Amino acid sequence: MSTPLDPHPLPNVNLKLLQAFMLVAEHGSFRQAADLTHKSQSAVTSQIKQLESQLGVQLFHRTTRQVSLTASGVELLESAKRAVHEVERGLRRIQETTDLKRGRIFLACSTTVAATRLAKILAAFESDYPGIEVFVRELTSGDMHDSIRKGEVDFGIGPVSDLPDFNCETILTENLYALVPKKLHEAGGSTITMTDLAQMPLLLLNLATALRAVVDDTAKQLGLELKTRYQFNQAQTLISMANAGLGAAVLPAVVLPDDPHPDTHEMLIIEPELMRQVAIITIKGRSMSPAASRLAQLVRLLITAPHSIDRQRNRS
Repeated sequence: MSTPLDPHPLPNVNLKLLQAFMLVAEHGSFRQAADLTHKSQSAVTSQIKQLESQLGVQLFHRTTRQVSLTASGVELLESAKRAVHEVERGLRRIQETTDLKRGRIFLACSTTVAATRLAKILAAFESDYPGIEVFVRELTSGDMHDSIRKGEVDFGIGPVSDLPDFNCETILTENLYALVPKKLHEAGGSTITMTDLAQMPLLLLNLATALRAVVDDTAKQLGLELKTRYQFNQAQTLISMANAGLGAAVLPAVVLPDDPHPDTHEMLIIEPELMRQVAIITIKGRSMSPAASRLAQLVRLLITAPHSIDRQRNRS
């Protein structure tokens, strides 16, 4: 029985020779390839001759004016590009695996989200990636944009922005509510109009927040003058002040307490309904690291508050 002939052994091609070949082919010039590799032109010419000798084919047509690929050269260039692409993919996969075992993420987050949803998100992320450190900065929207723009954080979780240099991926849309002391509104009810709310002493977040801008802009459009009694940086402070009867607190659904204080009414603001959108915010043209991308994915999955969904459904 005859056995198939063994194929000819492949030549042992040095990768440096392939690199020199690809540079000459890409630039159509031995001189430019030499400049890029910090070698003499004669050294690069020698490398190409050595590669041609090993392969047993001519790779370039050479004239005094130009250098062009032969048919064999075109075939080798296509194969070399595919090979380099595969090597680069492999290196990226290795780097991504390493990045997910150790590394650092810098995150900017609005105070309302940080106080209510971030703990659950970070706990889940730490369980999956214990070797990665996450550093969080609680910032107002203006400070958050500056921090993202300067590259101080990988991404932000905050109000949707229309600034042209940012990408905003909306991950949460929610109503604004008023937490109203019963002594200010004995009748209670599930809703309160913006006009009625404007007659009460109000507890609002400070002027640097996007949520405050929603309230002020709506009042201006309606020709209402708000009676701002106190303003604070933290939503939880507004809640405690409302519970003490000091005024009506305007809050996003995500921060409303699961068990409202017996002396307050939780009321959806209507006429008009006030809404806010929360987004994952990045600067355009800047990609996230693999670790930051995984954290962003967890944010998308876990940001929604179940009790907020129930409230929205009950209002429909």
